[in-house]
Amino acid sequence: MSTDLLPPVAPEVLAEAVENLTARLRKKLDAAIEACASEAVAGPDGSVSVRFGEDAVVTLRPGSSGVVTAADEAVCGCLLAPRCLHRAAVLGAAPLADPEQLAPAGPAADAEPDPAQAGTPPESGVVVVVGAGPQAPAVHGATTPGASAGDPPPTAPEPPTAAQLRASAALWEAAAAALAAGVAAGGAVVQAELLRAAHSARLAGLPRGEAAALRVVRGLRAARERSAAQRLGALTEAFRELLHVAGLTASGAGGPALTGTGRRAYEAGGSLRVHGLCREPVLSATGYGGVVTHLVGADGSRYSVSDVRPGGLARARGAGSASVALGGAVLDHAGLARGGLRVVGATVSADGRLGAGRGVKATPLRGIAWTDEPAAALFARPAAEAVAGLLADPEGEPELLGCDVRVVGGAGEHLLVRELSSDGSVRADAPVLRLRPAHPHPELPHTANLRRLAGCPGLAIRVLGRPDPDRAATLGALAVGPVPGARYTLRLPEEWLGRADLGYDRLQGSHLPDGAPELPEGDGGPLAGPIGGEADPLAESPLWRVRRLLETGVAGGRRAVAEAARGPEPLGLRGPLRRSGFGAAADLATALAVEADRRPRDAFGRLTDASADRYAWAWLASATHLGAAERSLVAASWS
Repeated sequence: MSTDLLPPVAPEVLAEAVENLTARLRKKLDAAIEACASEAVAGPDGSVSVRFGEDAVVTLRPGSSGVVTAADEAVCGCLLAPRCLHRAAVLGAAPLADPEQLAPAGPAADAEPDPAQAGTPPESGVVVVVGAGPQAPAVHGATTPGASAGDPPPTAPEPPTAAQLRASAALWEAAAAALAAGVAAGGAVVQAELLRAAHSARLAGLPRGEAAALRVVRGLRAARERSAAQRLGALTEAFRELLHVAGLTASGAGGPALTGTGRRAYEAGGSLRVHGLCREPVLSATGYGGVVTHLVGADGSRYSVSDVRPGGLARARGAGSASVALGGAVLDHAGLARGGLRVVGATVSADGRLGAGRGVKATPLRGIAWTDEPAAALFARPAAEAVAGLLADPEGEPELLGCDVRVVGGAGEHLLVRELSSDGSVRADAPVLRLRPAHPHPELPHTANLRRLAGCPGLAIRVLGRPDPDRAATLGALAVGPVPGARYTLRLPEEWLGRADLGYDRLQGSHLPDGAPELPEGDGGPLAGPIGGEADPLAESPLWRVRRLLETGVAGGRRAVAEAARGPEPLGLRGPLRRSGFGAAADLATALAVEADRRPRDAFGRLTDASADRYAWAWLASATHLGAAERSLVAASWS
């Protein structure tokens, strides 16, 4: 089904159109959506028309923003309009508008739309211990990473307002119903309930909940259309995020970590001296593209300058050499990644993003090599020690990590390496690490660069990347450079200042050394032993059985989990988990299977409890525990 011609539609417009349909027409909606998108015709005035037979034509006339934001911008010529199947089908076939497209134009100087809001994690971890029903969940706040017993207690976050409580309760109810239905039964009607709840969350000031609901709807659409880009694991994580946010907020937990921010807030940062580390292309599934240039301050603090806008791949490729919109600095992102800035009147967001307010002034500085402070501190600690701190927050996104490694070889799109010690030899206890492309899109050079490096076993490289919290001993590589003092290492052009941005620069044969590697005496190096023969604690654990059960529920709904509970699945699930020490995972998975099959009926065979509330809590408990257990195994795989 092609939706290229149809303009984006505001979620509330689609939700209202579906709500106005009769029960009989709702049953026909999914089939009508599949049939109508190929009939779209663009008009000369910017409108798009879709014809249904000879008697009905639906016309979409988006406003100046290019988004259908009002009911009168979607009209049908049939007698039942606007409560007709034709209008609802066309709106259902159109792509959903992003929250940024619905935000007021002209953001203030100290705030900007946050296109990454859909992936914004909370700042502190929480563990949900689940029982049955709305009175059962107990929420335990985790200790803030790095806090000690002698520190003063943190200020309690403001509780949610009455409107936020109502909106989050509606969001939970819609999410629980969608989870119980699964992809198999999660058609346009189920999606419309999620969209209505998302709109309520937007009005109540819950942008994180709104973004999570929109991700679930997009995932359901892609899964039902059998899109090649859709992965069941991603939809499972989207459901976990939505239920997590809605459940905690509805239970009375508050704070900016749960509510989220629709616009990135900036505070005064004074005068700063920042130096470039690398560039990272940004390419989102919702059509945004651009670049983020990572910086380090004189005191070692991390900063970044972002240029992300609608435009997709073309925008991501071109933004790497686009001008930096910060304080009038005459510098592009390529120059900033290997240069620096002196910023006066800086504005900084909570995650280190530098703002481009009217009072900000910036002048270029000479760049520093990775061997100079403060950049050298990124490579000073062993990787296992650094990762333990970066993965301490179960909800946060890991920061950048640097280490010196020696190439083992290639494994598919991954580059296998071993970490080096300060004397240039492989660490005795170093596991095989995997460097994966930070962005595997074939039009970006990440994969090609790693494959070129894989052709030089024994090559010593310095790598800067981001630990992958979902894969054992895996680093999303962003940039590489030569190892100081090593003979068999990279030979980069002088103007590259000792590093290559894997998402923009392309490594050539002239950048690689000649001859064979000279390994230190007594160092068998990475060339001994089979490639990829290291134990993977995540792959070898039986936790995959829990993930399969959770994904079964997402794909087939509650009924699919219940059917699994009636067969040999529970016995095959509990035994391996308990023998491996995952007793809590076994208990939670068993409770999920039992709850899925619990359908009490009265003497006449009618359901006495048709609510999906208890089932959703059981699913969320198992999913939350699985995420924590997998993250612990990932952290252990680095040591």
